[in-house]
Amino acid sequence: MFNGIEFAHPVFLWLFIIIPIMIAYYIWREQKLQGSLSISAVKGFSFSQKSIVPRLRHAGIVLRSLAIAALIIALARPQSSLSWQNTTTEGIDIVIASDISGSMLAEDFQPNRLEAGKNIAIDFIKNRPDDRIGLVIFSGESFTQCPLTIDHDVLVNLFKDVKNGMINDGTAIGMGLATAVNRLKDSEAKSKVVILLTDGSNNAGSISPITAADIAKQFNVRVYTVGIGTKGYAPYPVQTPFGIQYQRIPVDVDEGTLTKIADITGGKYFRATDNETLKHIYEQIDKLEKAKIDVTQYHKKTEMFLPFALIALFFLLSEFIIKNTLLKGALT
Repeated sequence: MFNGIEFAHPVFLWLFIIIPIMIAYYIWREQKLQGSLSISAVKGFSFSQKSIVPRLRHAGIVLRSLAIAALIIALARPQSSLSWQNTTTEGIDIVIASDISGSMLAEDFQPNRLEAGKNIAIDFIKNRPDDRIGLVIFSGESFTQCPLTIDHDVLVNLFKDVKNGMINDGTAIGMGLATAVNRLKDSEAKSKVVILLTDGSNNAGSISPITAADIAKQFNVRVYTVGIGTKGYAPYPVQTPFGIQYQRIPVDVDEGTLTKIADITGGKYFRATDNETLKHIYEQIDKLEKAKIDVTQYHKKTEMFLPFALIALFFLLSEFIIKNTLLKGALT
């Protein structure tokens, strides 16, 4: 009955103890007032037609108990807490910068690095409803797939559309980071974050990764870098006249540069070698950022004592009417 309801003055609920005491006193008093009459036979008595009056004899105590119960609830001031309202959501602005180069099609992740990164990042997005999140993709160059938005449904749909070949191949880590920082530089959020995911070394673009990291630091943007790829070699699908064949290609994650980017900006470097470790990395980032800023939420309470007060009045009036009409002659 009280699901989603809280009480402003719950101490008044202790008054419910009055009801069983009152009922116990009523039963005791009724027993004291009962008398007995001994007769030898009942043949001479004619039974009156069935009447509703005897059945209503105890209606008074029932209605009075219900009235007191409703009145106690009204005094405790029930309030609805179902309508949550985010009046000042001081969330975090996050840009995910994802590598979509050809090497991201390697299948040391399931089904491959690119799809695994997308699916796990989408789960991360769904768990951050109060944050503005954007998406930058990069390969030989970079561009913004989705600007910062609180409409995560739009973001997720745009993320699902990301695929290799949307831009020239290559790995422009510096350009990807610079584009992400550009999206955050004018943000007024208390925390600005880039999650940079790549499986290679910077080999394209006009901005070096370290220069982009210095720019991020100037704008108070923290960068979490994620190197994706197993250790050693990974299976890579190659289209041949005989269908898709797999080649073993070396995994070339520039961990030194990614670590330096994280150190410069106050972030952290992670290495993902399979789907589970990548998922765990996003969970760690989620916890780190939630620990830095508390999202301020307020909920709008609605007073609900009036219906209970009216119910109490209804039961008291019902007792008064029954006592002074149907039971008036029976109780005298």
